Amino acid sequence: MKKIVLSLITVGTLFSCGKTKKEETIAIVEASQEKTQDTLAPVSDGMMENAVIYEANIRQYSEEGSFKAFTKDIPVLKELGVKILWLMPIYPISTTKSKGSLGSYYAISDYTKVNPEFGTIEDFRALVNTAHDNGIYVILDWVANHTGWDHVWLKEHPEYYTKDEKGEITHTVDTDWTDVADLNYDNEEMRQQMKNDMIYWLEEENVDGFRCDVAGMVPVDFWDATVAELKKIKPVFMLAEGWEPELLENAFDMGYGWDTHHKMNDIAQGKVDVREWDKRMTQIDTLYADEDILMNFTSNHDENSWNGTVKERMGDAAEMFASLSYLIPGMPLLYSGQEYDMDKRLLFFEKDTIIKNKGKFFPLYKKLGKLKNNNPALHGGKDAASYTRIKTSDDKKVLAFKREKERNTILFVANMTNEPVKFSLEYDGDFKNYLSGESYKITSGDAHVLNAWKYLILIKE
Repeated sequence: MKKIVLSLITVGTLFSCGKTKKEETIAIVEASQEKTQDTLAPVSDGMMENAVIYEANIRQYSEEGSFKAFTKDIPVLKELGVKILWLMPIYPISTTKSKGSLGSYYAISDYTKVNPEFGTIEDFRALVNTAHDNGIYVILDWVANHTGWDHVWLKEHPEYYTKDEKGEITHTVDTDWTDVADLNYDNEEMRQQMKNDMIYWLEEENVDGFRCDVAGMVPVDFWDATVAELKKIKPVFMLAEGWEPELLENAFDMGYGWDTHHKMNDIAQGKVDVREWDKRMTQIDTLYADEDILMNFTSNHDENSWNGTVKERMGDAAEMFASLSYLIPGMPLLYSGQEYDMDKRLLFFEKDTIIKNKGKFFPLYKKLGKLKNNNPALHGGKDAASYTRIKTSDDKKVLAFKREKERNTILFVANMTNEPVKFSLEYDGDFKNYLSGESYKITSGDAHVLNAWKYLILIKE
């Protein structure tokens, strides 16, 4: 809107200089209006079917740690098949009771401003526009459970916060989150203000939705009512940091596949075998509705900083599980640095930097992203492709399944152990090995051999 107003001022100035400027003026107005028009179709169920989501850690992504530095690489994300960009909190950080020298992204002092550490609001708008120009939706990390201790509400509206038996504002119980103050959702005025601050980012900054931090710690009725209001403004994509099925009933499109992730770690570490994976797939069918979406991941900001790098947790199984996260129902997540084979725990409260050297994972994620974007057999949204377990001669060690939709079929076959395995499949068909391009024939009962943690992505020819 501001751009249009500025253009109209320009129109008046040019007309005062004489009619010879009329055509030039019209051209300027039209060009300005084009810039304000969104180049991206609204969020839709169809988009969710084949999307890859990317978690951007702006502070650590580059040496500059800025919006501008990150924006330069958005076309690279498009190469990787990314369709949804999740920005970790971009807001000013409280300094009172903060941790480390820079504090936590999740200790927010103002919900409607940007962290000057990252740049200006104009820099942020350029990021959003660049993402949209590249066919990528932008969602903001929203922290509704608590604020930092510098937030204006603490002075102006202490009633917005949870208080202990002494009547003092406190951090969230049963946590070590001493750098944040817990919000009280019994206060209706606070709920309204929280909703209004979310609306600001939709109406004024054209974002496309939110990833909601510790969503399960905020009352579900708040999310249900608030998201209903957000959707009156524009279609939005909503991701809950939570696994609870009730979060997905109305408010959220997608939740975290935490138990899926934990099974990956356990199998990689030899704690359980493939039978536990099968139990997890059955559990998903039992707990969730068909239209519910789970996010699949081998890392994220919490896992990386607190529980270890992918190499630490998964070792030589890392590549296989990366591919598996794209092949199963749901939406795959890439966390900043994974595309560059990052093998360090990023500091959480200090400045750190991702080294962007392309190794084996960048071309792998590029191929996986292309397959996810283009083959309906990997649809994982509200109208997901089917998932069917294929029996093998050793179902404790070998995972084999097929995904099918619209006459498209993809098979995934993996040795989920640290030793070579010989096995047969109860399946027949002619396929192409997606990663090698070679033909691959399966005849029921024939022997196959896969080395430790090796896998096949087979496309029906």
